[in-house]
Amino acid sequence: MQEVIKLRKEGNFLDYNPEDKVLGYRKTSVPNKWNFFKFLGPAFLVSVGYMDPGNWATDIDAGARFGYKLLWVILVSNMIAILMQTLSAKLGIATGRDLAQNSRDHFSKPVNYGLWFTAEMAMIATDFAEFMGSAIAIKLLFDIPLLHATIITGIDVILILALQRYGFRWVETAIILFVATIMFCYVVELFFAQPEWALVPGGLLVPNVNSSSILVAIGILGATVMPHNLYLHSNIIQTRFLHHEDNFSIKKRVLGFAKLDNVIALNLAFLVNSSILIMAAASFGSRGLEVAEIEVAHITLQYLFGASAAVMFAVALLASGISSSTTGTMAGQIVMEGFLDIKIRPWLRRIILRLIVMVPAVIAIAAGIDPLRMLVLSQVMLSFQLPFAIIPLLMFTSNKNLMGSFTNKRWVNVLGVICAVVIIALNIYLLYSTITGI
Repeated sequence: MQEVIKLRKEGNFLDYNPEDKVLGYRKTSVPNKWNFFKFLGPAFLVSVGYMDPGNWATDIDAGARFGYKLLWVILVSNMIAILMQTLSAKLGIATGRDLAQNSRDHFSKPVNYGLWFTAEMAMIATDFAEFMGSAIAIKLLFDIPLLHATIITGIDVILILALQRYGFRWVETAIILFVATIMFCYVVELFFAQPEWALVPGGLLVPNVNSSSILVAIGILGATVMPHNLYLHSNIIQTRFLHHEDNFSIKKRVLGFAKLDNVIALNLAFLVNSSILIMAAASFGSRGLEVAEIEVAHITLQYLFGASAAVMFAVALLASGISSSTTGTMAGQIVMEGFLDIKIRPWLRRIILRLIVMVPAVIAIAAGIDPLRMLVLSQVMLSFQLPFAIIPLLMFTSNKNLMGSFTNKRWVNVLGVICAVVIIALNIYLLYSTITGI
């Protein structure tokens, strides 16, 4: 018990009440349907990374230029995301260690430091895109300069992360409310847009791509699995059981609930991304308007449907930016502590991680650099790091000595390798095309 109190004081994610009947602490192994509702949360924190501002421009561009034809890419992306996040959660459950910690345990120091460096660059790139999305949303909502909006964004994320001192469930609840806000806003947006629903099934189920849409499709599929989500999920899943309680039946039940949590949360993210594309197809594509930028989409929606549609769009963008930036900061903490075994006081850690992203953003904006260009460069950095997260994840989860009874089945390994090869190949191609302009 003293260890648990110490963990809570240090700001560890574990939030354990010995009198709580939360899954993993019950003495009985009989499943209880109410346990699952207490379990819900980890995958929702992960899901916001799949509907962050970095995805918005791609989905809007796809819908505006190609109508409903690329919905199938979002569907395939979602299936790959569910597989990879399930493997990430399983690693945390089976080993009691997250992806970064396992890397430190099993790789040499040079390899570990190399992986840490690439992961750190990915965290900065990820958080930068999400940070800029929030700033743009604040600018659109309150008509204030982007520089001022950037400073406000840095403060609001710190305030949300401060909820951790009252228990990790408070942070989860805040994120779930943000996800609900995004979904509500897009239900309203679809009501305004009035899509041609008869065209949606064909877009979802019939693969359709040509020389004009291939790069947009790669942009959607190539950024499917974000590195920070693999580090994040393998860590926060451990809030659902005690590390030292090495009970197979409990861990098996936790994994079962984690899979269900994944399916629910990531399918909600799929619905949001699909809604963005459908809204763009109905609002812009059907009118022959090629809209590829978030701010242009906001102005166009206001022109087409009035102020309410524009406000809903900006509110959803703000909720997306703040929530994904919050989880991005958490992932940065996990990467720093996992790879380097560095312990920093929680309040100081949050400020440092915010400043790492906030200072470059403020300098870039003050220097007059185009925010859209900065977003593109951040996504290129993110694509470059992806193999360094996926390959160790597949290596660890297929290791019998490490995973024991939770080792991947052969068909899972084959499927995982295929997905990894496809994602890596597409990211390399996207990186090449971005650099060369081809």
